[in-house]
Amino acid sequence: MTFCRTLVDTTSLYPAAALHDKPNVGYMRQISAEGVLGLNPTLILAIQGSGPRETMDLLETAKVPLVLVPETFSEEGLIEKIKLVGHAMGVDARAECLSTAVATDLAQLRALRAKVMKPVRVMFVMSLLNGRAMVAGHKTAADEIIQLAGATNAVEDYDGYKNIGDEAIVAAKPDVVLSIERGKDSLQADAVYTHPGFALTPVAANKSFITMDGLYLLGFGPRTAAAARDLSVKLYPALAEGGAFTSALSAVNCRQ
Repeated sequence: MTFCRTLVDTTSLYPAAALHDKPNVGYMRQISAEGVLGLNPTLILAIQGSGPRETMDLLETAKVPLVLVPETFSEEGLIEKIKLVGHAMGVDARAECLSTAVATDLAQLRALRAKVMKPVRVMFVMSLLNGRAMVAGHKTAADEIIQLAGATNAVEDYDGYKNIGDEAIVAAKPDVVLSIERGKDSLQADAVYTHPGFALTPVAANKSFITMDGLYLLGFGPRTAAAARDLSVKLYPALAEGGAFTSALSAVNCRQ
């Protein structure tokens, strides 16, 4: 990351180089205006949806420029985010370089995805609580990454996240359960396979459970194409035989 020395704080866990000596102002939806402004920033970048609302109102009235980055989950939205952040920081040429590399990776991903003959049905499960599964519908990062990987979201009837019961799980007919790694709170394979709903689906019959790093999988940053490729190979192991995914992002130098 080129601008680590100009960062005054973070709300993320990546890249590691930005975390060694930068204070963390907390989860993006629970930040405080005092905590941010107390670090004397000359520019504030925030994802739309950051909060609470009272904090954002105070930051908007402060004398520090505040740029809100749209929280969009699409190939086009990803490219636009890169260009928006680059423009806000006065480095349009570097942003163009980075966005071109990311676009190249996304094109490689589309070529890989075209090899999928029969998309599997994937259900993203955030948690299992009291027997009910919190799953991702449309207009979520999980929904888009599933599609980028060449699969179909098994949850078809609504947007956002929702808790569903056994009957809805069985009716969705998922082939695979996808979740994210959350330390001791991570969803476990056995909990899925023995769940009354999932036990009646191909998920349990085929022992099809995948977990990945949450920020990598759902962050929708420059690594998204690589994350979708990794998920795709987990879903369709035969795709790995077609050769390595050569990331343009890892080969390019946009710092010049």
